Amino acid sequence: MRCVIARYPFELTKDGVLATMAGVKPEPVTGDSVAIGRRRYPVMQVGEVITRQDRRDFNGGEVTRAMVRLGFTCHAGPRATPPPSAVSRSPLQVASDLLGSPDPQNA
Repeated sequence: MRCVIARYPFELTKDGVLATMAGVKPEPVTGDSVAIGRRRYPVMQVGEVITRQDRRDFNGGEVTRAMVRLGFTCHAGPRATPPPSAVSRSPLQVASDLLGSPDPQNA
């Protein structure tokens, strides 16, 4: 399968990726990952090994798309949770909670 990673064309096959990643020890997974054989590799490590390019030259999305098209299972990493909205409670409600008095809206 022909794919473009970091503006360079690559001819990748599933067997070729399996052969290239054989014997490569997986780094700890902290973000998106790819299941290759019985191991899970970080997407950026797979991209670096199969393309022989520096990790700064491509992004994880390019490698993930190529791996999915080849039939590998990709896993999304944990996403940052947005902070709770500070607008949800009025200053009066916050002050009431801090003082331990009943909520003035429910009184």
